[in-house]
Amino acid sequence: MQTIEDKIKQKAKNLGFDLVSITSAVPVDSAHIEHFKKWLAGGCHGKMNWLAKNIDKRFNPALLLPTAKSVICTALNYKPAKTALTPAVKIASYALYPDYHNFIKKRLFELADFIKNQTGKELQFKVCVDSAPLAERALARRAGLGFIGRNHLLTNPRLGSFLLLGELITNLLLKIDVPMQKKDFCKGCCRCIDACQTGALSKNLFFNARKCISYLTIEHKGRIPKKLKSKINSHIFGCDRCILACPYNKKAPVCRSRDFKLSAERLNLSPKQILKLSQETFNVLFTDSPLSRTGLRQLKRNALICAKNAI
Repeated sequence: MQTIEDKIKQKAKNLGFDLVSITSAVPVDSAHIEHFKKWLAGGCHGKMNWLAKNIDKRFNPALLLPTAKSVICTALNYKPAKTALTPAVKIASYALYPDYHNFIKKRLFELADFIKNQTGKELQFKVCVDSAPLAERALARRAGLGFIGRNHLLTNPRLGSFLLLGELITNLLLKIDVPMQKKDFCKGCCRCIDACQTGALSKNLFFNARKCISYLTIEHKGRIPKKLKSKINSHIFGCDRCILACPYNKKAPVCRSRDFKLSAERLNLSPKQILKLSQETFNVLFTDSPLSRTGLRQLKRNALICAKNAI
């Protein structure tokens, strides 16, 4: 006879999630919290000031849902085929597709409806997909979805780190899964650190967002420091260098989800074409894309850097 946990996991898989595990809603361990506070104190978060807010909520799911007892952690593999990794400009792989927030949230709400029907109980829940202040990677690691690698991404030994995370916090008391066996999954490997041209990754376990190409091209709104411009090369939105360098990702399977549809029109845009875009064309072309988040002005700033680097 299937347990409710088995039914939830099977339904999540049927909805298209590649990984699903359950952890409790108790706070994240104190060592993780202290590491995060030291990271903030060092200014490594750059101008992402929202990361310094709601710290208590970030590490305690019960502060997002007072009745919380369990957290159902899910992950979707978004690894693109090799043919999709050669656009005219370099775009982070997740941004090659439509905005993932919408379809992951939809699936989690469907999962919540399923749980309501199965239990017949009044279900209180909260859906989270990285926009809520929640330590997703720490919870996913605790639930046994994977480990946090030297690139600071949740990595699954089978699926790698091309993973998009989502959580369903619920008042339902569920049997929890255990973390992966404690060992150094990255032992002897520093390929992600070596692949980072700007030095955002280092062996001291701190990630310096201020030097990260993803931060510079997406989150940083002002001028990009001159010494970093040349290292951006042709990256116009985000960077996958540390992900692509990871051995776990080289052998990971390609994404097969129907939700991840590539846009040839976006892939083939050159820096010169982007510099000529009107606001109207930008709005139409990127209406359902993560690239819309940067805005046209910032995208043109990045395109100009890419164009100059190509000379």
